[in-house]
Amino acid sequence: MRIVHVIGSLDPALGGPPMVVGRLAAAQAHLGMDVRILTIACSQQEQVEKGYQQSIPHFGQITIHPLTGQGMIGRAVSHAIGEFAQDDLPTIVHIHGVWEPILRQAMLAARKTNTPYIIAPHGMLHPWSLSQSKWKKKLALAMGYRKLLKGATAFHALNADEATHIRGLGMHQACHVLPNGVFLNEIEPLPAPGSFITQLPDLAGKPYILFLSRLHYKKGLDRLAKAFAILAEKVEHLHLVVAGPDDGDQQRFEQIIDKHQLAGRVHLVGPLWDKSKYAAMLDAACFCLPSRQEGFSVAITEALAVGVPVVISKACCFDEVASAGAGYVVDLDDAKPDQSTQALADALQRVLDSQPNSRMRQAGRQLIRQRYTWPAIAAQSQQYYQLMLGDHHARHA
Repeated sequence: MRIVHVIGSLDPALGGPPMVVGRLAAAQAHLGMDVRILTIACSQQEQVEKGYQQSIPHFGQITIHPLTGQGMIGRAVSHAIGEFAQDDLPTIVHIHGVWEPILRQAMLAARKTNTPYIIAPHGMLHPWSLSQSKWKKKLALAMGYRKLLKGATAFHALNADEATHIRGLGMHQACHVLPNGVFLNEIEPLPAPGSFITQLPDLAGKPYILFLSRLHYKKGLDRLAKAFAILAEKVEHLHLVVAGPDDGDQQRFEQIIDKHQLAGRVHLVGPLWDKSKYAAMLDAACFCLPSRQEGFSVAITEALAVGVPVVISKACCFDEVASAGAGYVVDLDDAKPDQSTQALADALQRVLDSQPNSRMRQAGRQLIRQRYTWPAIAAQSQQYYQLMLGDHHARHA
């Protein structure tokens, strides 16, 4: 079986989907599938590949097809998928995202060659996401995107909530729930405890909350800033570490921090990759991601695998965190800002008061090892692809 993943970019600075696609593809290739990735080539991506992608187990077993020239991208995608469809190897096109031109061209090419395709929206069809640039997306759906979505053989949802929203848009194909995961051998062995703190001497002997994600409004960093202001008055020497690239929300975050005169207790360290990221998680008292919308956060999954108690929003769609005893899930509502801020601060306070909490840390590790590793997820994807092939042949018999 040949799997052709299509994504706009493999640059991890753009968020979860590039990080997910490389790992899912690598796990699938290790199972013996012929795995290709079609993506836009760029100099930044080439630089990322030299470091970031080398850390992904089995990544060398994937064939990358970097496409150049935005003006000719439609022809390049059509040519590539057309070639794959000509031989006898069953081929499935796995499209990651919705709105980028390369993804639209992949849907068109798959339809033209009668190749089954599965769409992973990665949260882009969630009501919150559709409300952003609302009229532009409505127009795109009316001008052909809805037809292409309806033409998909199946959808790949990251969680049951996303599957419900996809069906709510009138998409009645099979919707397979396939979460994100981790490669344990990418995380382990963990860095030595204290190795991150040695890089920031101001943190020595002091607890800190870690936020690790893009600095984007969707990620709720403003919510965390306000909750931290409450906690900072109660917890002596508590610090906040913010790791990730600025995606438009850093200035507002800094304004909130400056308003509360907390700049000396907040550290913006930029993006962290590989062992540096896991070192920051390992030394943290708590990991917090109070997002307004998530598909299935890679950062939460990694934090749990490392063994950090987590506090996340209900919108992260990971209720197992609470049921497993690995942290707290808080229902946050921007229509009730004061109540939500206090609820987030209270949950963080409970984690801080319980330190060191070996039971909570072990619960997170166990949850990920039992259910969320890339080899297990890749095996599940193989079963879904087989169902897709059967559905496609039945539909076109």
